[in-house]
Amino acid sequence: MKLGAPDARPGDSPQRIGVLISGRGSTLAAILAARQAGRLPAPVVLVIANVPEAPGLEHARAHGVPTAVVDHRASASRDEHDRALAAHLRGAGVSVVCLAGYLRLLSPAFIREFAGRILNIHPSLLPSFPGLHAQRQALERGVRVTGCTIHVVDEGLDSGPILLQAAVPVEAGDDEERLAARILAAEHQLYPEALRLFCAGRFEIAGGVARVVPESVRR
Repeated sequence: MKLGAPDARPGDSPQRIGVLISGRGSTLAAILAARQAGRLPAPVVLVIANVPEAPGLEHARAHGVPTAVVDHRASASRDEHDRALAAHLRGAGVSVVCLAGYLRLLSPAFIREFAGRILNIHPSLLPSFPGLHAQRQALERGVRVTGCTIHVVDEGLDSGPILLQAAVPVEAGDDEERLAARILAAEHQLYPEALRLFCAGRFEIAGGVARVVPESVRR
């Protein structure tokens, strides 16, 4: 495991963050901005994309964060691809894995290796509307409020312990695109805060339910 980090700072958490992306990297950009502003107590030490042309890689490079491409099309199976992912993460000393617009399912072996240390964001108030097209599901069911959820990844479908949620109202005339844009804005606020608390050891999970531990209790 490598010691230190590209932007290690006094008072940092010992956690080291790795981010998996597939596309434009807007959530990654929000995480990196939070780190730059001093709101995230752990460094992002590696960004991996499964798509070589993913624009999000440029966000990482602009912040001096090492990047890697693990193209899923070059692997014979999901397990083989995920073994390559895990090797990169281990090599960088990553302790917390963030899925930020990563458009592939993770293999059970990968999830077990990083059990309890993989975070994901989903564009609904879980357990409502898991899986694909969460915004469409919300509109089809006629809900008045939806939102986004940060959760720990387990081997189920969006079923891991819920860390934080943010509510987003559904407005008259919304379509998937308009609703998704407002949810995305909430995601950009919520994910860095969930990471801050997680890296500071502020979540306690018991019986599959997470709660935030007050700072005074943690100390």
